[in-house]
Amino acid sequence: MRDLLARAAELAAEHRTGLGDRPVARPVDLAALRAGFGQLRDEPTPPATVLEELARAAEPGLVATAGPRFFGFVIGGALPAATAADVLAAGWDQNAFNAVLSPAAAAAEETAGSWLKELLGLPATASAGFVTGGQAANTVGLAAARHHVLAEAGWDVERDGLAGAPRVRVVASEERHATIDRALRLLGFGTRAVVPVRAKPDGAIDVDDLAAKVDGPTIVCLQAGNVNTGACDDFRAARAAAKNAWIHVDGAFGLWAAANPATRALLDGVELADSWACDGHKWLNVPYDSGFVFCSRPEVHAETIAYRAAYLTGAGEVSGMGDLTLESSRRARGFAVWAALRELGRDGVAELVDRCCRLARRFARILAEGGAEIANDVVLNQVLVSFGDDARTDAIAAAVQRDGTCWLGGTTWRGRRYLRISVSNWTTTEADVDRSAAAILRLAGQ
Repeated sequence: MRDLLARAAELAAEHRTGLGDRPVARPVDLAALRAGFGQLRDEPTPPATVLEELARAAEPGLVATAGPRFFGFVIGGALPAATAADVLAAGWDQNAFNAVLSPAAAAAEETAGSWLKELLGLPATASAGFVTGGQAANTVGLAAARHHVLAEAGWDVERDGLAGAPRVRVVASEERHATIDRALRLLGFGTRAVVPVRAKPDGAIDVDDLAAKVDGPTIVCLQAGNVNTGACDDFRAARAAAKNAWIHVDGAFGLWAAANPATRALLDGVELADSWACDGHKWLNVPYDSGFVFCSRPEVHAETIAYRAAYLTGAGEVSGMGDLTLESSRRARGFAVWAALRELGRDGVAELVDRCCRLARRFARILAEGGAEIANDVVLNQVLVSFGDDARTDAIAAAVQRDGTCWLGGTTWRGRRYLRISVSNWTTTEADVDRSAAAILRLAGQ
């Protein structure tokens, strides 16, 4: 086992240390890639052989998403300490359902959860569940919202379901993320429950229109960091407009702005919400899969999610583990999160967020000077870039992906197509931005 894990670490380190020099993505023959993984054998294979076969089979299909010039999907690359901690977590093989199964996993999550709340400007008394990502966090947060607003109306949704329940209005921006709609489908509301609210030109919610839409049992969905522009909603004004509604904040990446003094004002009043969703594998740069859901009412969070079974030892106390997440048997995500926060500290997290924002502005400036149109005010780490008509912009995006210098995708914003650049990686430097912008302009010129 010692030699096997040492070799796995060696292979992983070789990959990670070479990310800055390799093409971010390469054309892949998917049929050949699948064939490289072979057929199921009758006889057993020694673990060391399996490891080498896996490394060879996977290599042609690996994308440098953890590298410094991947600017798609608002994702980072795992920090050194977080990567090493995840290796330990795999080796320790802990089931993080509750403190009986793993006291160490419980303590790590409780500690990291308190640090996260401090950095994100959330109430210290809020619950913290370690989930798989933004989708799970939004689903759990909206499930807690469903429980609360229906209980306030005298309905036990966990016992009686939604059939015959008072109608719940889900008020959300027309610029909401798709995970909100999926969560509503999974929770039985259906997407027709959404009462859409106008968005302002920057993508933030129109609070005046929001105020007119709140009526009866209502869940309001707000956003910290529009996925295209980075714009944040006016949380303080929304709280005043939403009266007694439950407010859920989708802060997959934008909630991290609270950790940086230079961007903290964008989240003024976010602590007044009732639940919050955030990702760790985005701006915190921890390994996949890592997300967080916080709730201002821990008892509502637990009543919504927890279950009890006679064979479960240690059940009965609300914890940040199985009672607050949808999974029972799950890996110990808290170790990597604790390690990342320990490595960075308050100052390091602030610097990481601030640097990515500065690099995004640098990206926008260089591309604008090269003749591109920048569609958004770069308030966080998101940049929207157009090179004229939609077809040309899409063609440039495809050319950039084939070129391999960097990777970015396309998006639709206000009916037009744009390149969408997200700067989220802890290893990205000014030189990476300059090299990537030069490649984009070179390809646009062709």
